[in-house]
Amino acid sequence: MGKLRVAVIFGGRSGEHEVSLVSAQSIMNALDPDKYEVIPVGITRDGAWIVGRNPMQALRQEDFSATRPAAMFADPSKQGLWAAVERAGEEAGPAGGAHALAPSGSVGRLAALSQVDVVFPVLHGTFGEDGTVQGLLELAGLPYVGAGVLCSALAMDKIAFKDVVKSHGLPTADYIWATRTQIEAEPRAVMDAVEARLGYPVFTKPANLGSSVGISKCSERTALRAGLDEAARYDRRVLAEQAVPAAREIEVSVLGNDAPRASVPGEVVPSREFYDYAAKYLDEGEQASKLLIPAPLDAALAEEIQAMAVQAYRAIDGAGMARVDFLLNAETGEVYLNEINTIPGFTPISMYPKLWAGSGLSYGELLDALIDLAVERHGENARSERIYRPT
Repeated sequence: MGKLRVAVIFGGRSGEHEVSLVSAQSIMNALDPDKYEVIPVGITRDGAWIVGRNPMQALRQEDFSATRPAAMFADPSKQGLWAAVERAGEEAGPAGGAHALAPSGSVGRLAALSQVDVVFPVLHGTFGEDGTVQGLLELAGLPYVGAGVLCSALAMDKIAFKDVVKSHGLPTADYIWATRTQIEAEPRAVMDAVEARLGYPVFTKPANLGSSVGISKCSERTALRAGLDEAARYDRRVLAEQAVPAAREIEVSVLGNDAPRASVPGEVVPSREFYDYAAKYLDEGEQASKLLIPAPLDAALAEEIQAMAVQAYRAIDGAGMARVDFLLNAETGEVYLNEINTIPGFTPISMYPKLWAGSGLSYGELLDALIDLAVERHGENARSERIYRPT
């Protein structure tokens, strides 16, 4: 059969750019070289796609002298990875140069660089985890790891996600939202509405982002105004969410397409007041957040949370993978669905792979399963007829 050519895409135009680099490096290090030919594809902070000697190093050092512009086309007849070439004589590559395109501005000429069997997008946050890249890959007809367009978009948008899971009877903390325009034009009215509906403390969040970027915990009006402004830096829609008292953060990893399964639940004990960006990625040693796998829960509650994770996954048409996060009121035992991450972290300290390791599935086996699921779903989608000719 030969090796599968896996294009791992990382970086991107997102507040989670750095996290993406660490996740992607971990994945590329763990992919079995006897099974896979890894093709690293970087995306700069400005959105430019690059290939070359070491796109990962280029993004980290922001030195692109050894890289070339690259692209994937929505046209399935030009399937695969294309890269810039300087002269016609340099067009030959693994996929040949017969399909070189006409000159394209400063890029020069683009020629087929490599065929791609599976794409592994490791793009946390905007322009990667929100259905945008998934839409491109659907148009290109390429199998890819993870959720599809609908699931990605719904899970990424915290407001739409809450609306959907509420319609499925899943409990979630009460919330209210406003646009950036409303916050700028009528800040007092927005704050009055938040206080009347939710009280304090509340969390303010950008509707579309992850890794706790732009999230603030607000306990009074001055902090609320600052939190709304901070969240509005990252998105045009801002969510204010009621804080769960005595909250414990419980997380479950889900794996699968039409028959998803849940890992053992784990618990995050944050190093700070809540599980913010610093608590996730910056605090180290004795100051680092603690991951408890499995979470110290009684068996009945653990099973209830696992069932809710699968129900939420199905509600938004999950595929491939997702990490489902819950908040547990330690005083009352009430469970609230917080969010779903369709491209969860894959760093050495990330909960998603650690939960599967705690459930008996190693990091390498997990990557194999995700690639198999990508191929499976692509085959299932291909069964749908795309052309209709009325008789």
